[in-house]
Amino acid sequence: MSSRVAPGEEVTPGLDRRAELKEFLRSRRARLRPEDVGLPTYGRRRVPGLRREELAQLAGMSYAYYARLEQGYGDTMSAEVLEAVALALRLNEEERDHLIRLAQPERTQAAPPPQQLRPTVRNLLDALGVPAYVVSRRMDILGWNRLATAVFGDWAQLPPEERNLARLIFLSPATRDRFADPDRAAVRAAGALRMNAGKSPGDSHLSSLIHELSQRSEEFRRLWARHEVSCGTIGDTVRMRHPLVGEFDLVHEPMALPGGAPMRLVTYHAEPGSRSEEALRTLASWEMAPLR
Repeated sequence: MSSRVAPGEEVTPGLDRRAELKEFLRSRRARLRPEDVGLPTYGRRRVPGLRREELAQLAGMSYAYYARLEQGYGDTMSAEVLEAVALALRLNEEERDHLIRLAQPERTQAAPPPQQLRPTVRNLLDALGVPAYVVSRRMDILGWNRLATAVFGDWAQLPPEERNLARLIFLSPATRDRFADPDRAAVRAAGALRMNAGKSPGDSHLSSLIHELSQRSEEFRRLWARHEVSCGTIGDTVRMRHPLVGEFDLVHEPMALPGGAPMRLVTYHAEPGSRSEEALRTLASWEMAPLR
């Protein structure tokens, strides 16, 4: 199944915002214990985590008012209420933004238009001396340079509709083999998709990708159910694996590209003077060698 849909083809509807908000709040409550937030423990608990009434107490609101939020009626609530809930749940910045987008859809950005790289961005990719690629909000791979091919594999050999980073991480054994820790790569991919779906819940193409991954990958279903919201920490180290040079570490640096639909330029570099830098230099010389 393709993550893109041809004109006239039926598509999966956008995500159910209220259902997403309900499950997100439940999942965040479940990871907190009363003793974590200074509350006494009493009674037998059928499910882990804070009860609704305990969360409402922490956020300084009535149980009934918080219950309405967890039922999906966040659009009637003030920014101060949402901030209080985010603080009580100990949400990080990405999770807080996700809560606000789900609760107040008027703040949510519309689904992005079809995306193409500007010629200047393609030139930039070619000029960079490190592995780099550009992805859309749906994690479609829109462009890459030759060093990215050396590290991640030859995406040019794939049909355009299969050039999606999340799809490859969950469904392509060859792609997973390029990561020394494919489980960590999967966690990051699921978290990024969850965050991006919150930004564009009406994006039917993104919903189709999520539906496909849910149908075809048990690992994705498990990670998606966790409601983690993250695309990884800027400056993270990613350990890669290559049949030519073995394992090596690269520092991951994503950055937003200005103008038009949301796109991210993702670069990877090795620490100067490290064995990883030597491995990357070897891959560069191999990739840039003229064909015979």
